[in-house]
Amino acid sequence: MARVLKLGAQDDVAVVLLPVRVGEHIPSLSLTAISEIPAGHKLALRAIQIGHPVRKFNQIIGFATQQIAQGEHIHTHNLMVGDFDRDYSIGSDARPANLLNPAAAASFLGFRRPDGRVGTRNYVGVLTTVNCSATVARRIAAHFTAEVLSAYPNVDGVVAITHGTGCGMAEHGEPADLLRRVFAGYATHPNFASVLLLGLGCETNQIDHLVALTGASDTLRTSTIQEQGGTTATIRSGIVSVYEMLEQANRAGRTLVAASNLVLGLQCGGSDAYSGISANPALGVAVDLLVRNGGTAILSETPEIYGAEHLLTRRSARPEVAERLIERIRWWEEYTARHKGSIDNNPQPGNKTGGLTTILEKSLGAVSKAGTTNLNEVYLYAEAVRERGLVFMDSPGFDPVSATGQVAGGANMICFTTGRGSVFGCKPTPSVKIASNTALFERMSDDIDINCGAIIDGSQTVEEAGAAIFAETLAVASGKPTRSEVLGFGEEEFQPWLQSATL
Repeated sequence: MARVLKLGAQDDVAVVLLPVRVGEHIPSLSLTAISEIPAGHKLALRAIQIGHPVRKFNQIIGFATQQIAQGEHIHTHNLMVGDFDRDYSIGSDARPANLLNPAAAASFLGFRRPDGRVGTRNYVGVLTTVNCSATVARRIAAHFTAEVLSAYPNVDGVVAITHGTGCGMAEHGEPADLLRRVFAGYATHPNFASVLLLGLGCETNQIDHLVALTGASDTLRTSTIQEQGGTTATIRSGIVSVYEMLEQANRAGRTLVAASNLVLGLQCGGSDAYSGISANPALGVAVDLLVRNGGTAILSETPEIYGAEHLLTRRSARPEVAERLIERIRWWEEYTARHKGSIDNNPQPGNKTGGLTTILEKSLGAVSKAGTTNLNEVYLYAEAVRERGLVFMDSPGFDPVSATGQVAGGANMICFTTGRGSVFGCKPTPSVKIASNTALFERMSDDIDINCGAIIDGSQTVEEAGAAIFAETLAVASGKPTRSEVLGFGEEEFQPWLQSATL
């Protein structure tokens, strides 16, 4: 295994793949380390003056806060974010779509819904409009044990989607609209055969408003605790309703459908320095394969593309797509300033321990999940995704909040890369967990589906790993359980983005 990795011809740093001791000579770089450098961290390839930019992946990742000598460790003690002009070059790298002939396209076994969309799972949902109905929803879902569900072999389960909001907020305005988009997206999600929408009755997030967004449907039922006559009566009637919905859901079966029906949410969490070298670019290869097959991939986490957004604007299919992305970046600058914060509060402590120093560095790795195809559209949080190919959805970087928006937008699969380790699940949508390094995969094999550490180890190429991710995505879409599904994750992770004041 190579001891160091230089990622771009113009780079000022190399990533060390094994720990480096003070005074250790590195023949491949013809230099000697003057600092102890942990694995995954950066080594200075040349002397860097105070205030000068530092490059990795041929891109600026920050500015030197002190004189840096050749062979020195570069991290938070001598590197910080600074402002600089990005060359947006809108559309300069956009290319005609290279779609496969439909006859040669990949396929999977999915659940075709009456509206033409396809589910990768077949759940019955109990969706709460407000925190006040959470306990009742859980009690309804708890009735449907594995023994009860064995009578419905085509159903993946009964899921209670609960949360901590829905009231104590303004009834109108963008925060209320955003929350309702989330609920409308979940209530009509193709991975749900049917949904019971359960409220208390007097909350801000009224059922009538949600039904107005979704439209009346025989797959959506509603109930409120106050109208039903309290907890016991609502649990009893809810159980009856779910039994009826299970009968309906069990009539659905998997059929062979084109991979163009996949809507893949892209996530990375607990990232390390290897994420942008192995797991993320390999996922980017899988995204390119999906797009060639006519499918859709959703990149999100706006604070985690900050400083790398110019790499996306260059691939924008139309100027207005790039302009919408830039507008979202400006909104986040104002949003964090209003709350007396900084976008560079991300990376998190675990990211920094893993070798990531600034948000600029983290963003360059995060953007590589998006592959190389055109950026076709930019959506607000939880908006319904209708455009094919690669799209972007505005969201925070916090994984549960971001993934909740993607699922509300229609994602029927999630691919989630991690370098430090993640145990995330996201019912009703399966989440494939991808490790950036072999040590993590071996340490947390119970939680990880795919190991991209073989790229770092030198036994697999990025292209080979990407093809494996695409194949695993099709298998999971066809019903293969992910590790997080086996472990029962996915109900508590529902986290809508809360922008409003609590009243």
